[in-house]
Amino acid sequence: MAIDVNNESGTELDDEAVLDAARYALQRMRIHPLSELSVILVDEAAMEQLHIQWMDLPGPTDVMSFPMDELRPGKEDEEPVQGLLGDIVLCPEVAKRQGQEAPSQHSMDEELQLLTVHGVLHLLGYDHEEPDEKAEMFGLQKTILDEWRAERGMAGPSPAPTTR
Repeated sequence: MAIDVNNESGTELDDEAVLDAARYALQRMRIHPLSELSVILVDEAAMEQLHIQWMDLPGPTDVMSFPMDELRPGKEDEEPVQGLLGDIVLCPEVAKRQGQEAPSQHSMDEELQLLTVHGVLHLLGYDHEEPDEKAEMFGLQKTILDEWRAERGMAGPSPAPTTR
């Protein structure tokens, strides 16, 4: 996978884990290994501008996804399609607050890993507007994140979703 992680946020974070979580999620969803993804980490001011511009909503948010080629998860009996997945934009400052406020009280890096998988799923067409969509997306998100954490020897289950 060609995954570019660009930290423009000014916040120190584990960008290798963000890269690894994105790569694992894409492999798990059977996306062609030559597909491309960009992950950009921005500060709250930049995220707020994007949130207003693209969603017409005030304030910064945690994650935004901007799909390009509208790729979908590969099926076991089909060759995956190659393409440009798009961009995931993350805000570490919002992630840090969410991690601290979550019932599981987890780290900013753990929240960014969760948001990375969440963003990948959005790029692949998953959404959480309706209850059945939310159950499917958040269930898949948890499965992917739990498997990724287990393969890396991380203790315990992944953090519970804090994304709306």
